[in-house]
Amino acid sequence: MTGMTEPIRNPPSNPTPTRQAPPAATELRVDRTGTRRYQGLSSRGARVEIGSADVEGVFTPGELLKIALAACTAMASDFTVSRRLGDDYSATVHVAGAADREAERYPRLEETYQLDLSGLDPAMRDRLLDMIRRSVDKACTVGRTLTAGTEVDLAFDTGSTGTTA
Repeated sequence: MTGMTEPIRNPPSNPTPTRQAPPAATELRVDRTGTRRYQGLSSRGARVEIGSADVEGVFTPGELLKIALAACTAMASDFTVSRRLGDDYSATVHVAGAADREAERYPRLEETYQLDLSGLDPAMRDRLLDMIRRSVDKACTVGRTLTAGTEVDLAFDTGSTGTTA
């Protein structure tokens, strides 16, 4: 049968599912580039400049923490909002919080989600805001981690053969 396509064959009734390896974890590191100046790097090619608050063009570690929270809030709710407003909606999440310098921590972080919902009736607006809050509460890993707290282990690689402290 020349000129004819191959017939479609049905797959076996109980095919063995093909398992894909989970994606490799992104490796993150911070390299010193100068006095109180660092560059954050990811194995995916991203870079961020980090330094003191008195240096132009860099983020402080605390600012990165706040940006991570704001970005996580926006990303955790992106699907929920885009389903209601369309893929081209505009949003900004502002985040602020003063550091307690005696305790060296941020006792409170405040986010403001800026989103134009003027085209929705009040009931739909309230419903969408509730859905956004639930999405963030469920899926924002950064916010959930900050709220619950986390353990941090600090080890040292001192360059000695096979020793970490």
